[in-house]
Parts: sequence; structure tokens; C-alpha cells
Amino acid sequence: MLGSAAGGGFPQWNCGCANCRGVRDGTLSARARTQESLAVSSDGQSWFLLNASPEIRAQIESFPPLHPGAPRHSPIAGLLITNGDLDHCLGLLSLRESQPLAIYATERVRRGFTEGNALYATLERFPGQATWHTLSPGRAALEPPLADGRPSGLTVEAIAVPGQPPLHLRGRVEPSADDNVGFEIRDRRTGGTLVYLSGVAAPTPALRQALGRADCVFFDGTFWASDELIALGLGERRAEDMAHWPIGGPEGSLATLGRIGRGRRIFIHINNTNPILREDSPERAAVTAAGWEVAHDGLELEI
Repeated sequence: MLGSAAGGGFPQWNCGCANCRGVRDGTLSARARTQESLAVSSDGQSWFLLNASPEIRAQIESFPPLHPGAPRHSPIAGLLITNGDLDHCLGLLSLRESQPLAIYATERVRRGFTEGNALYATLERFPGQATWHTLSPGRAALEPPLADGRPSGLTVEAIAVPGQPPLHLRGRVEPSADDNVGFEIRDRRTGGTLVYLSGVAAPTPALRQALGRADCVFFDGTFWASDELIALGLGERRAEDMAHWPIGGPEGSLATLGRIGRGRRIFIHINNTNPILREDSPERAAVTAAGWEVAHDGLELEI
């Protein structure tokens, strides 16, 4: 787990809420977190990043298996992008130093990032610097190759997940089913299955089916309560208005999903206001009692 927080990280640069103040001054039982991203590998040598956080350089440096093994080299074989939100794709621009990039995303996400974006020219300095591969929900799983063309040992299937266009495109484009996806990733070697859903507006039958097959689930834990920002005086929109299904409450994801899945269940993309960040909070205790975990940067697991 390279990063586990929602957009803005924890603490957020312009936030003085109780959570952010407490983690800054060391009075809160909580860990600082960077914006959400995961590195996955079948062989421990070549890696795929799930989302490209704005803090991608520091995240790469924090995990030695991602360090280059030659003067111009990267063990990163590709990047899989769930949606066009800046906390999920802005890091692509930080990977501009003459390194070929294989990027996997829906056509909708590719167009939203590349079209009309003058900064994207930094990823077009030579032919093949950025190669986009289209992910389409409902299609058969694909096996992204390694940089040398060998099989990666991982298969990836895009899962349609309710969401919305990124903030910078809202009002400019009509919402699409391809605005937001999750990933079902299977390791051919072990048979282990990971389901990664960092943004979920509401449950669907397809989502439930994927969770039921998973050995490990990473699930949207952005907000604990629907009115979390409103109650703290930090905003006027509810969690659902931002396409996030809150964790708490009788209709929240914790109560609705229960112990779904065969193995570990981990909340990710956690907003700086969320009380589950506090390790001694009642909300954290409720999550733990239900058999769920709260992701933190540096978390490692093998499936």
C-alpha cells in the first residue's frame, strides 16, 4: 500500500480539523497517510501501480522494490487507473523523464486526461512514451505484459462501479458508466484474487459478486457518515453527492456488506475527516469488530 488516504492526503495541507491538527502535533493516535495507490506483483520483480497519486515519487522511494536497477530503468510495468480524479492520475505527469509508460484505463478516462491538456505533451516527447490500453467493463480479463513482452502472471478485469466524472470535467461532459471502475486482479501462479474498489457511490449486483469471489477486498472508505463534512463545517455536500458510499449507519457499507469475501477486507481512500483514522475511536472499533481493517501506507500482504 503506497498510499491510503483520499484526495488531499492526511493531514490535508489546508485543513485544521481535529484529525489533521492532532496528527500534526502528535496528540492523535493516528498515522499520516499519502493519497491512495497500491503496487501489485506476481513475481516481486515487476510491478503494476493501481492509480498514480500526486505523491508518486515519494511513494516509489518509500518502497525499495520500485527503485530502478540501472541508470535508466524502472520495475514499474504499467499503471492501472480507476477514474479521472486528480488524486488518481495526476502522478502520471511526474513520470515524464523519458521512461516508456503502459497505462490501462477506460477510453473515457484516457480522453479526460489527454484531450485539451497542454501538460500531457510532457508524456509525448518520443514515440511510445505513453501507450494507453483500453479497459472495458464486461469484457474478458486481460493479462498485461511486462516491459519485455513476457506474461506478467496477473489478469485484470475492469468492474463497472457507480461514480461520476472528475471535478474538472463536471458540467462539460455527460456522466458515463466508464467514468469509474474497479479492478479484479488474479494471480495465475497462486490463484489469489484481489478486488480493488477505491470509489463506490452505491452497491450493485456485479460489485457484490466480485466481492464474494475475492481473497482480499480493498474498498472505498472515504467517509464514515453521509453528513461528515457538513457536521464539521467543512463543506455543504453529502458523501453521496461526491459519489462515495459512507461506511457507517444502518445503510452504510459496513452494515450492508458485512463479512462478504473470503479473506481480508480493507478500507482505503480514507478522507482526512474520517474518525476511523483515529486508532482509539469507537468508529475504528466498530470496523475492527466487523472484521474489516483500515489501510495504512506501507501495508504489505500476500494472497
